[in-house]
Amino acid sequence: MHINKLSPNYSVSPQVVTTDVATIVKAGFKSVICNRPDQENPESCQIAAIKAEAIAAGLEFEDNAFDSSTFGPEKIERQIELLKQLPGPILAYCTSGARCSVVWAFAQAGNMEISAILDATTNAGYQLSHLRPQLETIALKPLVG
Repeated sequence: MHINKLSPNYSVSPQVVTTDVATIVKAGFKSVICNRPDQENPESCQIAAIKAEAIAAGLEFEDNAFDSSTFGPEKIERQIELLKQLPGPILAYCTSGARCSVVWAFAQAGNMEISAILDATTNAGYQLSHLRPQLETIALKPLVG
């Protein structure tokens, strides 16, 4: 399992499978967020299977699944709320970790310098510099007060 740290409280990874849960617990995570919709996965990797294993291991688990057609302000707002509510550190997963990095970047706009956000994602292996104009717009007018 490959985990990429974006901040002290938030890391991302590619698709989690049930056998990864022990590794997640051992790594010290307290919560898991799924950003990958079930229709992209076989049954063994669907949200219910991962959630059951995570909860059985003592982790908090929430889903905020989206794809390119369902991504928008409501998904960013939901991620912001989860980041505020869930105990950290938090591991978010999707196909590669990129989607989790994008939603985190938008969630941080207005709270962190855009350059710091992009540095964090680049250092974790996710090149999001093409999102700078949108992040700057969100930073000027945050989605959530």
